[in-house]
Amino acid sequence: MKISARNQIRGRVQAITQGQAAANVEIDANGLRLVASITTESVRELGLAEGSEVTAIIKASDVIVAVD
Repeated sequence: MKISARNQIRGRVQAITQGQAAANVEIDANGLRLVASITTESVRELGLAEGSEVTAIIKASDVIVAVD
């Protein structure tokens, strides 16, 4: 598969918290914690489970940076 997004981060699923329609997928990417919100249908279709190796693909039009 070819995609245009350049922000691709490999990791391993640490936890999946499922609701009725949406799920939070917690990913450990070399000590960096990422949480993706996806549909429960996508969790099933992708066969995601704790320990699954995944790639987080991030495509955002805005990045907000703050300091104290």
